[in-house]
Order: sequence, then structure tokens, then C-alpha cells
Amino acid sequence: MRLLRSSAFLAALAFAPLTLPQPASAAVFVSVQIAPPALPVYVQPPLPAPGYIWTPGYWAYADAGYYWVPGTWVLAPQPGLLWTPAYWGWNGGVYLFHAGYWGPHVGFYGGINYGFGYGGVGYLGGRWDHGEFAYNRTVNNVTITNTHNIYNQRVPAGPASRVSFNGGAGGLAARPTPAEEAVAHERHIEPTALQAHHQEAAAANRAQFASVNHGRPAVGASAQPGVMSGRGAVPARAAGGPVGNAARVPGPHPTVGAAGPRPTGAQHAAVMPNGPRAGGRPAAVPHAAAQGRPAPRPAAPPRAARPTAAPHPAGRPEERR
Repeated sequence: MRLLRSSAFLAALAFAPLTLPQPASAAVFVSVQIAPPALPVYVQPPLPAPGYIWTPGYWAYADAGYYWVPGTWVLAPQPGLLWTPAYWGWNGGVYLFHAGYWGPHVGFYGGINYGFGYGGVGYLGGRWDHGEFAYNRTVNNVTITNTHNIYNQRVPAGPASRVSFNGGAGGLAARPTPAEEAVAHERHIEPTALQAHHQEAAAANRAQFASVNHGRPAVGASAQPGVMSGRGAVPARAAGGPVGNAARVPGPHPTVGAAGPRPTGAQHAAVMPNGPRAGGRPAAVPHAAAQGRPAPRPAAPPRAARPTAAPHPAGRPEERR
């Protein structure tokens, strides 16, 4: 693995089209030579309260290899914002982590079918309506008991694939649409402090690592950020496919250098600031993994590096996958 950090690159990033309201002072950029595992099968916990938006789970990377950051419900930093999930993309001979972010529109996330409305392009799981968030019951675990802002909309099936990365051998071939290219030039907001904590909690849980769980993490999803046990933690039901080399712990210490070029239209692979740095702790926390139907409930810590559905047409969200 290589953790890419460059003052020159960060200086350029400060003036790039994809701007952050509060640029990270020491962002870490992660590249890995091993592809991430397939998206595991898990179900979505019920909506905890009105206003929360679903953020899908994803594979992040640490010194001990890939680990699963559970999908979870998160409050947007401000009304009107939507979440663009993180993704891994093949570029320049390595897999680069592209961090998730908040913004007025959903951008490119590799064409990956994370489920629950994130079918590979855009987001059909909900929408803002006069300052309140409304939920598409077709792909979310919501009922009139936890919100009255509900509607039903058929969602076309996304790619029938659990592949969790774009490009390279076995990766998805999706490219940004013109609309997604336009989103790349909008103002973006980094993940919230709770989202950073959520990834750090996952990195501290040995059972979340592919080398331990073989692609079936102990916690596939959680009711709220940071919940890694108890009723709010939903175990993954199955691995999305063979883990193979993704579970292998790579060699010595990561090297630090300048970040390579990014795919056209792809998002910055910036890591959450204010979190642990490389050398045994989460190296990339995302700026943010699979599809599911409504869900139930369900880990000793390695040292980590911080950076990651096809819906059913009727009443219950489909299991991812």
C-alpha cells in the first residue's frame, strides 16, 4: 500500500474545482495495489428519525488490509445536501480511494451499485422537499411510524454486480455522465465528525477486516454512526464473493509521495482531517456499500490507515445483495 501525501499536491487541491469549505491541513491520499473485496450482503436498519440520510458502507484500507465501514444513517450537515459515496478506482497501476462528500447534487461514484437508491448513477432513495427530507419507501427501511415524509417510486435495477471498484481487471467500466462532470465543479463539503468517528470505530474492530471475516464483516450496517455492537449493529449476511488477495496483508510500511493523476470526473481521494494518520491507524477516513431489505441487529483492534443496490420495485428494500 502507498499513502500518498504531498504538500505541493495539497496546495493544488486547495485551488481545484472540487473545493472543501475547510480544507484538510494534512490530508492523506491512499493507493493500494490490491483490489477491494466485493460488496457484502447486508440489510438496512430502520430509519432512526426523520432527517437522516442513508450513506452506504464501503471498504476502507489500513496497514492490516481492507476493512468494512458499515452503511449507516447520517444527518446532513445542512438542509438540501445529498451524499456522494466513496469508491475505489483503478488509475496509474493502483487502486485510488475517492472520498465521499456532501453537496447539492450527487456526483460520480464509480458506477457502483451500493443499493438503497444508490444504483450506480445518482440517488433515488429520497429527496429534499421544502426543507424536509422525504424517503422512497421502495428502497428504504422506513414506515409511517418513523416518518410521514414517504413516497413510492419504482427504481430501475442497477448493475447486477457486487464489484466495489471502477476500472482495472474485473472493475466496472462506468464513466461520469455530463451531469456528474458538472457536479465535479460544485462546492463540496467533507464528511461530518460523526462520519469520521464511524470509520475510526470500524478500523478499531478486528472483525471488520477482510483478513478476518473473509468478506463477511461482523457489522454490515448500523443504525447510527459509531454503533458497532448491540441492537443497532446489523451483521452482514454473506460475503459478496471470494476475497482472494484483498485479504492479504501487504508488506512493510507505506511509502509517502505525490499523488498520481485522477480519472476524468472522479472525486478527490481526500481523507478526513483531524483523525489518526498513517502508520497503524486509520489512514483515510472518507469525505464515504451495498443494497438491502429492512433489517435486524449483529468486534479487537488492529492498527489501521484511514481512507467505502439494486432495489426491488415494491414495498420492501431489496437486500444488498
